[in-house]
Amino acid sequence: MTRPWEADPETTFKRRLGKSPQELGVTTDSPDCPDIWELENGDVAVVGRDLTGSLGDRLPPGVSVGPDERLVVIPRSMLIAAKPDIPDA
Repeated sequence: MTRPWEADPETTFKRRLGKSPQELGVTTDSPDCPDIWELENGDVAVVGRDLTGSLGDRLPPGVSVGPDERLVVIPRSMLIAAKPDIPDA
């Protein structure tokens, strides 16, 4: 069975959504996670901490994490900072 959506491994990064981790003070001086990026194909890439193991068994009803997926957590401040860059439609 084919899934209605698949991640495109050939796409590239287009632009950061919101502010950098350094601007938000959620990382050290090195440019490591977390981050949110719009991809060239319009999809969104999120860099965050993998909490699949600790949160995966406490998902709400109707929510699941597939075998090729990970539950990733980013700081609230990062998503709020990205809001102006996320289109309404």
